Amino acid sequence: MNRKEFMKVAAASLVAVGADGVNAKVFATPSAIDEKASVEEGLRVRFLGTGAADWNGKDDRGEHRRLSSILVDGHILIDVTPTNLEMLPEGCKPDVVFFTHSHGDHYNPAAAIKAGVKRVYLSQTWYDIACNDFMLAARELQATMPQIIPLYVGQPVVVGDLQITPLPASHATKNFFEQTLIYLVEKRGVRLIYATDTGGIPAVAARLAGIDAHERDGKPITALIMEATMGRQQDDDFRMFTHTSVDGVERIVRVLNKTRRYTPPAGQPVYLTHMARTLHPTQRELDATLPEPLAAAYDGLEVVFNI
Repeated sequence: MNRKEFMKVAAASLVAVGADGVNAKVFATPSAIDEKASVEEGLRVRFLGTGAADWNGKDDRGEHRRLSSILVDGHILIDVTPTNLEMLPEGCKPDVVFFTHSHGDHYNPAAAIKAGVKRVYLSQTWYDIACNDFMLAARELQATMPQIIPLYVGQPVVVGDLQITPLPASHATKNFFEQTLIYLVEKRGVRLIYATDTGGIPAVAARLAGIDAHERDGKPITALIMEATMGRQQDDDFRMFTHTSVDGVERIVRVLNKTRRYTPPAGQPVYLTHMARTLHPTQRELDATLPEPLAAAYDGLEVVFNI
């Protein structure tokens, strides 16, 4: 199967227009193509930004990636900065945000408050810092401070019909005690890992998610969104300790497939995000050259995951 045929199988159908005029294809997996109602029940993800920290508006190639963030089922954010607000659908008022860590390209209290967030989840390892940050931001904006809720690794949180479990990432901030996070998001049999920023998937995270090959009671994931800060053939980059390359993601997927710990619907891509401006070609080149099943996400892309 060539890449063109693969993308046809991968999904289908609906087209929306992003806030910046980008056509945002809404992908549904084959099991949901024929019934719109089934599509709507799936786990819906909108990419509000797909870039790493070195993006700041359009570059000299005309490419534009905002800082990495997603909107889940229309009301739950994972990370948010001012760059993402323009990518929210018209009338969208997210009420919850889960932060991965305290770096400024993922975490911005003022942006969360402006988006309308009422509840903020983040690692208990920097809870006190976040409370102070949000108090100052709310005071500056003359707005109500949202509720700040500490997360503990491996302890799931239920938000509506979603269950979101914080998992440890391989990343570091200036706060040496801070545990950075990736997330397992589950809904009606869909099990998505959203992994950014992290150098691979740490052993503890794999075990908690059920994808450790030695875990007898493991349960495969059905979807994966993974950071690829570094491009192809850039595994020797100094960021390898805290970030992942395209080749690294490809290896992770290959191992998960081999051990049956990743069982997506036929044709469903693994979506790459958090791509550094200086370490990747254009979106057009990525679309033409990435090995299956990898696909570069872009700002405004919407994906509906089903089983």
